[in-house]
Amino acid sequence: MHRRHLLNLILASAAFALPFSVSAAQVRNARLWRSGEKLRLVFDLSAPVRYKTFALSAPERLIIDLSGASVTGDFSQLALGNTVIRSIRSGHFGQGDTRIVLDLSSPVLLNSFLLAPQDGQGHRLVLDLLSAKPAPTAPMVPRETPAKGVHPQRDIIVVVDPGHGGKDPGAVGAKGEREKDVVLSIAQLLAKRLKKTRGFDVKLVRNDDFFVPLRKRVEIARQHKADLFISVHADAAPRLTASGASVYCLSEGGATSATARFMAQRENGADLLGATRLLNLKDKDPMLAGVIVDMSMNATIAASLQLGSTVLASLAGITTLHQKRVEQAGFAVLKSPDVPSILVETGFISNARDSQRLVTARHQQAVAEGLFDGLQRYFQKNPPVDSYIAWQQAQHSSRV
Repeated sequence: MHRRHLLNLILASAAFALPFSVSAAQVRNARLWRSGEKLRLVFDLSAPVRYKTFALSAPERLIIDLSGASVTGDFSQLALGNTVIRSIRSGHFGQGDTRIVLDLSSPVLLNSFLLAPQDGQGHRLVLDLLSAKPAPTAPMVPRETPAKGVHPQRDIIVVVDPGHGGKDPGAVGAKGEREKDVVLSIAQLLAKRLKKTRGFDVKLVRNDDFFVPLRKRVEIARQHKADLFISVHADAAPRLTASGASVYCLSEGGATSATARFMAQRENGADLLGATRLLNLKDKDPMLAGVIVDMSMNATIAASLQLGSTVLASLAGITTLHQKRVEQAGFAVLKSPDVPSILVETGFISNARDSQRLVTARHQQAVAEGLFDGLQRYFQKNPPVDSYIAWQQAQHSSRV
């Protein structure tokens, strides 16, 4: 299984905001202890920090990059015996940043978060490490004895999000074509195709014409413990000549193009139609959103980019492409810290030719098949370790 899924797929984003002008912080101390099967490593900080984590293999390492910080404490006193951590080292990185490296004996699952001062404790960066155990060996089933439709591993859960809905029609074409209707049809066709395929389970954010706030869409994916989130759209563009399909992922910084920035602003603005209580500062303040994105999303974004590239390649055989690369911007609906997420613009309803095709059942079916093909090929390359597809591949390998 890819180290991305083993190590960083459950990254947690911080639940509070940090100002951009953070004063230089010091890592003053480190503490280590076990809690059940979990190993907790805590860095005591003099001030809040911005940080990123990622993993490297061969050998196994966990990297923590701290922006504008320095290490003044001594890690040598930590009792690392009988833990997955072989050693801890640090050094200067970039301009005034610090990189801490955990040398590991085996892959781990990581959950990281910051804690504000409380109960006499100062600022802290907490890393919870859990050994990534291999999938349990499936019982051998004789070929002459069918498994009766039951397999020993779980289905991959895909959450499909038809954009807009209810009082938010999305983009409207020249002849009154509504984005919310087009994408619901495509999403339902994709869901139907996934349900027919062994090893997949699918949840629709909406299966009818009603409004779902952006924050709720992300929550639905997390509630279902989704392995993947795909939001389907057919937006309008500033230029009526703009046409073709696009795939977008979340950006750690700014948008990769003016179109990506425009699309993100348009989609994020739709959330203002929802209940005010569901909105908070990070949904309305782009600076704060930028901090959240920059903190702990790197691994999930990397997975999303790989997923997006696979889906884009599948769509290339079905429709024209607006961009031949995956674009990135700060889409609120993609801000799940632990679920690879993409937003697919199936075409521009503002373009006469795109709009004409998007409302036809034949083209909607073709687009749904293209999306399915991309998702399936992605998971064939990156199956969750406890999934039926991973088990099926292991069974096939054992027979070769």
